[in-house]
Amino acid sequence: MTGLPYSLTPTTGAPATLGLIVLQVDQTIERDFRRLLHADVALHVSRIPSGADLNPDTIAAMERTLPQAAALLPPAAEFGAVGYACTSGSTLIGAARVAELVRGASGAAAVTDPLTAAFAALGALRARSVSIVSPYIDSVARPIRRAFEGAGFDVTAALSFGEEVEARVARIDPDAVRDAARRAAASGGEAIFLSCTNLRTLEVIDGLEAELGRPVLSSNQVLAWHMACLGRARLSADAPGCLSRLVPSGLPERGAASPVA
Repeated sequence: MTGLPYSLTPTTGAPATLGLIVLQVDQTIERDFRRLLHADVALHVSRIPSGADLNPDTIAAMERTLPQAAALLPPAAEFGAVGYACTSGSTLIGAARVAELVRGASGAAAVTDPLTAAFAALGALRARSVSIVSPYIDSVARPIRRAFEGAGFDVTAALSFGEEVEARVARIDPDAVRDAARRAAASGGEAIFLSCTNLRTLEVIDGLEAELGRPVLSSNQVLAWHMACLGRARLSADAPGCLSRLVPSGLPERGAASPVA
C-alpha cells in the first residue's frame, strides 16, 4: 500500500516561532503567555527540572540541566527567540551564561530571560528608578536587587513575601500583590517591577498603572514583550500594561543592558 500524495510547505505556517523554557514547578507562565502573545505566534515550551523550594542551591542546579531542556525544543523549528523563564535563575546563573547554554542547545537566533527583558523594558520606557516586589526569600531577593543596581537603576524599594515553596508562590492572592505594589510605589520609583514568573500579576497590572500613574512591569509581561521584539512576533491586542502600547519591534534606547543576551 502506497501513501497518499502530499507536498511540503516552506514553513509550518506560523509568522513567528518562539521557544520557552519553563520551570517544572511553574503553574502560571504558560497561561499568561497565551494571553500576552498573539494567537498566530507559534510557541513551543520545554520544562526544566527545578526543586520544590526556590533557593540558591536549586537555582544553581538548573545551570547543569538547562542545555538538556533547551535541546528538547523542536529541533526543526527556526526559533526567532527562546526565553528562559526564571528571573532568579537568570540572576544567579547569569544572563550571559544562560544565553550561551540555551543558544548552543537550541540554535535560537536570540535568547532572553526576565531579568534581561526587565532591563530592556525599563530602558525603552526611559525609567531610571524602580521599586521591586517579589515572593522570594532574602538569599534570592538580594541578588536581584543588586542586579538592577549593577545595571544602573536606582532601586527605591525591594519588598518580598519571603516565600520559598514554589507551589505556594502560585497561590499568592493577586490582592496581596496589589497591596505590595502600592507599598512599593510609596518609595517614589518611576516604575514597579513584579518579579517571578510563577507570581500571578497580569490581572492587577492595568488597575495599578491607572491608580499609581506609572508603569507596572512583571516578569512574564516583560519576557513576552522582549521575546516578541527579538523574534519579530506580535503581542496580543489586549496584553495588559504599558508594554502592550510599545511598538513590538522597538528596542531600548538606554544602555543599561543589551537587548540580546
